[in-house]
Amino acid sequence: MPCTTLLAGKKATVDGSTMIARNEDYGHALNPKRFVVVKPADQPKEYQSITTKCKVDLPDNPMQYTALPENDTKIKTMGEWAEGGINSANVTMSATETSTTNSRVLGVDPLVKKGIGEEDFVTIVLPYIHSAREGVQLLGKYLAKYGTYESNGVIFSDKDEIWYMETIGGHHWAAKRVPDDCYVVAPNWFTITDFEFNTDDTMASDDLEQMINDHHMNVDGGDTYNLRHIFGSHMDSDYEYNVPREWYIQKLFNPSDDEPVDNIDLPFARKPEHKLTLEDFKYALSSHYQRTAYDIYNEDSTDAERHQFRPVGIQRNQEIHVLQIRNDVPEKIAGICWIAFGPNPYNAIAPFYANVNDTPATYRDTAEKFDITKMYWISHVIATIGDDHHRRYNMTIEEMQRSTVAQGRHILLETDPVAESLDGSELQAKLEEANNKIADAAYQAAMKCLGDMVKNGTLQIQLNH
Repeated sequence: MPCTTLLAGKKATVDGSTMIARNEDYGHALNPKRFVVVKPADQPKEYQSITTKCKVDLPDNPMQYTALPENDTKIKTMGEWAEGGINSANVTMSATETSTTNSRVLGVDPLVKKGIGEEDFVTIVLPYIHSAREGVQLLGKYLAKYGTYESNGVIFSDKDEIWYMETIGGHHWAAKRVPDDCYVVAPNWFTITDFEFNTDDTMASDDLEQMINDHHMNVDGGDTYNLRHIFGSHMDSDYEYNVPREWYIQKLFNPSDDEPVDNIDLPFARKPEHKLTLEDFKYALSSHYQRTAYDIYNEDSTDAERHQFRPVGIQRNQEIHVLQIRNDVPEKIAGICWIAFGPNPYNAIAPFYANVNDTPATYRDTAEKFDITKMYWISHVIATIGDDHHRRYNMTIEEMQRSTVAQGRHILLETDPVAESLDGSELQAKLEEANNKIADAAYQAAMKCLGDMVKNGTLQIQLNH
């Protein structure tokens, strides 16, 4: 799906945690999502994709993990599409950042129509890995064996490392470790640039370098490899749909640099000018070119300017997940899933402990039909009203967003020291209690926001005399 990915190493974040994030975007506005815990007993042993019917025999020892699958109705017809989560070893995975490639690659290694893809990756990999590196290696083995039907970026992280992995053609792949003091933006096109084979900070399919050389694929020549040049696309649509999103987020985090919006050679990883926070992540992944002529809500811009580039925050955002592994608390409470549903400019993100047996009902029980008691649907209501009158409701939306994060942070701060002394069922009960408090606070903030919007909007409707 047409998503946007943002990653930050432990020396690039303000609290020393690793953070990986992705907007899950869909082909149209509505595709209800849920936040759940998958227990080992519920993990299949013989997995079969709904999309391609590809069968994968899975190991016998899955771990518990969180996920963001489809609702129950669509799982039967579309598959899980688990998208992202944290397992009980505090390893995270997000999949996938749908990417673009070129005909040279596909001529050498065609896509595999009956292979594996976004529907499958999290389910068949995340329950079985104990480090980010293991995640790259396991998915790499599956790609070699089964192939894939699409070009994708996949992210793995643990408390120390973040790896960004990109599929290449039907069976090949490359992965690069994100430098600890850097961030990465991936906006639906091939992202890895400079690449060295056989180093501790890179991994690739066994014959990738040979494939490049045997088929004369290195367009830059010489002994260095820029994988974006070799495997990426360079189409007119990239300049409208992909490049501007990377440009804008890099502009947010490196404001002193003055890069043109059509620069196709923006670096893979950059050191930010300030330490990054959760709030920075959420703002970037909700952005629509604020304070530029390209902002869809900029009343001083022309219609052509406002619609020139595809924004990061868009009506097709289904959920955003920021998966954080903290390094300043015990491992048993280190994993935090920050979750929001719906269009990002109009939703609010909330933190949830990953080491739990269940998730709050307002986030877990999303149905296919409208239900205002569930966070997915109330987020869409707020977005639908807010988009029509962005300036009128913007301060109300911002207050909801600020309040939700603040209350979530406060509940974590209160819970952490208590949870440190607990184990087993007592620990999980405490973490679930905290998660339920956070979910309730987020829901109440959303309802207050909606109520304030109605009060404000009622005074403005045209049907008056």
